[in-house]
Amino acid sequence: MQANSAFAQLVGSVKDKVTPISIGEFQQQDHWQLVDVREDSEWLQGHLPNAKHVSKGMIECEIESRFPDKASPVLLYCGAGPRSILAAYNLQLMGYTQVAWLEGGFKAWLQHQFPVVKD
Repeated sequence: MQANSAFAQLVGSVKDKVTPISIGEFQQQDHWQLVDVREDSEWLQGHLPNAKHVSKGMIECEIESRFPDKASPVLLYCGAGPRSILAAYNLQLMGYTQVAWLEGGFKAWLQHQFPVVKD
């Protein structure tokens, strides 16, 4: 995803306020609820195993029904990181206390040649 300057500035303004988790850290920890915030068309092309799908455009509306416990450890990912950073920040504003984003997103996952699921 090519980011325009205003979008990049927005992401940059909140990036330090949310927790990044590397792919290596994610693989060593099994407590995360994994959420793909990409668009439906991206999800259908493939996603991480055991991920749930709630697009960035709907996550603030749907998160409480999916994860009513605001202490649930929720790890968000998108294509490369920016959308998951913004979504993680918004969830923190909504009171979620253990939300993070996957560094590099789906693109990094593919670069490591890790398994992908297609529905």
